[in-house]
Formats: sequence, structure tokens, C-alpha cells
Amino acid sequence: MDHAFSAADKAAVYRAIYERRDVRSEFLPNPLPDDLLLRLLDAAHHAPSVGFQQPWDFVVVRDLATRRRVHDLFTQANAEAAQMFPAEQRQKYQSLKLQGIIEAPVNLCITCDRGRAGPVVLGRTHQPQMDLYSTVCAVQNLWLAARAEGLGLGWVSILDPEALKQTLGIPERLDVIAYLCLGSVSQFHDTPDLQRQGWRHRMALEELLHWEGW
Repeated sequence: MDHAFSAADKAAVYRAIYERRDVRSEFLPNPLPDDLLLRLLDAAHHAPSVGFQQPWDFVVVRDLATRRRVHDLFTQANAEAAQMFPAEQRQKYQSLKLQGIIEAPVNLCITCDRGRAGPVVLGRTHQPQMDLYSTVCAVQNLWLAARAEGLGLGWVSILDPEALKQTLGIPERLDVIAYLCLGSVSQFHDTPDLQRQGWRHRMALEELLHWEGW
């Protein structure tokens, strides 16, 4: 245990993990200073990366007109999504707040360049999706760093990625991994929104553990 963090530092790491929230409704309009934003993006850039490929890019969106165009994409996709749920769930789905595109002062689009390290990448020879997973790790780094800084982050997945590429001028060869809303918040809730609103509940860890095999 010689390399363990101090008790206070360990507590801070676990606190960020357990108090992280997917923020939708609590964003404040306060602008984010550039140095703070760059600190968060640097944390994302230090995510684990299979083959040290570093396949991510970060598109920072502050312009309100652009965010409104993205919000229009969400509105269309959300209407389509609502029709996919059975009637007994549809009304509940439509009552949920699922994005903060306009309210958050900063939006981020994180992409994956699957060709960045060439056709053969260490660690991707048998699991080619590892570059996608690495980019998701960058999202998680960003999320935890944001929580440590007292900022909220929300992941908006109800978007057509091809339409989003066109709106943001993202090259066709890239994969859109995450569209995120980032900013100061009025509060962090004790439990995740979907749990608090009765959509789903956290499963017990014991239900998911398999020792030495399935």
C-alpha cells in the first residue's frame, strides 16, 4: 500500500465518483473561465488510451445560435424516441428533462478518430472497438474532474450523430462519441435523476458479481 493516496485524497476521489450526476435541469448561465475549461479538457486528455492512440478531439460550443441548432436536433430525435416506448411508459418519458443544451453555457462534442494511429494499433488487433472505449474513458475523466470543480455535466445521447456532424462541421471519418452540457449548477441531487423520478433504480452490486467465472 506504499503508493496509496492519503486518506483525504482517497476520500476526495471516491466522493467525486459517488456524487457525480448526469445534470439536466440545474445549470446556471455563469460563463466558464477558459483556464478552468482547459483544465477539465486536459484531465480528459489524460484518460487511458489503448495503444496510446489518443483518438479523441474536443469541439467546444459556446455560441447560442449553434446550441439552438443542436437543440432542434434533440427535439426531433426526442419525439422519435418517445414513439419507441410502449404507451404506458411514453407519458413518463415525455415528462423527463433529458438535456440542458441551451441552459448550460458550454457544450462539448467529443469525437473518436479511428484512423489516428494507422491501420494496426497495439491493443486493437483483436478488439477493434478499444479506441471507442478509450474515448469514453476521456468522457469519464472529464465528468469526475468537473464534479471535483463543482461543475455539472450532462450527456445528451438523443441526437442523430450524422446530423450533429453536419451542424458542427465534423469530418465524416470521425465518430461522435458524446455531446455534453457543462456549467455551474444550483445544486447536486443526492440520487440520479432517473432514480429520483422513478424511471429505474440502482441495482445491488451483489446481483452483478460473478467470482472466478460466470
